[in-house]
Amino acid sequence: MSGRPTLDELFEHRLTLPDVVARERLARLIGLDEHKARLSKILALLVHPAGLAAWAKKHHGGAEGLLDFVLRRPPLVVLAGDVGTGKTELAETIGDAVAREVGIEITLFPMSLSTRGQGRVGEMTRLLSTAFEYVVEEAAKLKASSGKARGAVILLIDEADALAQSREAAQMHHEDRAGVNALIRGIDRIANSCLPAVVVMCTNRLLALDPAVRRRAADILTFERPNETQRHTLLQSSLGALGFSARQIHALVEITGARAGRSYGFTFSDLTQRLLPAIVLDAYPNSPIEPSRALEIAKTMSPTPPFQEGV
Repeated sequence: MSGRPTLDELFEHRLTLPDVVARERLARLIGLDEHKARLSKILALLVHPAGLAAWAKKHHGGAEGLLDFVLRRPPLVVLAGDVGTGKTELAETIGDAVAREVGIEITLFPMSLSTRGQGRVGEMTRLLSTAFEYVVEEAAKLKASSGKARGAVILLIDEADALAQSREAAQMHHEDRAGVNALIRGIDRIANSCLPAVVVMCTNRLLALDPAVRRRAADILTFERPNETQRHTLLQSSLGALGFSARQIHALVEITGARAGRSYGFTFSDLTQRLLPAIVLDAYPNSPIEPSRALEIAKTMSPTPPFQEGV
């Protein structure tokens, strides 16, 4: 690779928010209301700190010292948890809610795993450093000397453990260690420049992240498989209008949870990308969906096994 890497080489795509499709995707994330609200609040403060000052002026005059602790947090949020629990989908779409709430445009930059490079000396460090340069340049254009920023940037790093693996690992290659150093420098650069930008990392392996990265996180949100209430909400909203009775919905909730011989239930993606489409396609194009048949399909389907740390 010669010259400065291009945006297309470093980022999978770029999305300007608010966006109608992103809003619809976010609305479909049923059962994650607490995570939505918490992440939206965190991101809103990181990209629009003036909002916190306005709140304090209204409710807590003289609290500048307390607010300083909030505003000095590094611009990093980590979403961690099992596979298929909605981490990446939420990370890709939550900017829409923040953009609408704050009233600014937010650009999402999802970092490509190609930034890990091919292992050549200095390559990973160069790619990561350049990716942060693009983010800093974009965010600098949007920074306001006072009040609300003209816009904001979200840098999304999915499968973050591939780029931010702990430097304490004995088998870690020097090039990987240098890459983690570049990642940390990039986060610190955004923080020190007080730019309207935030880094969101998603990982199945929280403990694999470098301790220095974890310490910099303004917050770490943990994602679990849907509990009984969440599965009921999702299944009821999708199948209730098709004539499924409360008893039949309950039976599906039970089938998709932990059962004898299986200590784990279905993930959100197991339900939305596998089970519900399978129920529809089984009946299409000649028959209506039958609850009894839906139950049979659910019984024969196995959920995605949990991700095991260290495996």
